[in-house]
Amino acid sequence: MAVIYDNKVKGLGACVAEFEGMFILFGDNAPDTLKDYCYTIDVNPIQQEIKAGQKAVIDGKEYNITAVGDVVMQNLGNLGHVTFSFTGETEAELPGTIYLEEATVPKLEVGSTIQIIA
Repeated sequence: MAVIYDNKVKGLGACVAEFEGMFILFGDNAPDTLKDYCYTIDVNPIQQEIKAGQKAVIDGKEYNITAVGDVVMQNLGNLGHVTFSFTGETEAELPGTIYLEEATVPKLEVGSTIQIIA
């Protein structure tokens, strides 16, 4: 198992629970209009390309990655910004989104861990 990406939630916006089927991560520089809707993380390096067929491990639970948007690598690597969508879509409709198998969105808290593994 290779760890491609590793991070921890360090803050929660006031409105993070308002989204269904997804959650949004952003580094410390989230725009004011988005801060309340995001989980705050550090901007950490990505070790290799994120792609379908890999797994996201959130607080120890694995989810299959089904599609990856075109700007995920750029946004996550530079801004810490990405959306995780639990819809099972196999085509990336939104460029900044990692699509995962259809599942209940995990409840994140400060200290929650997020990894992507191959």
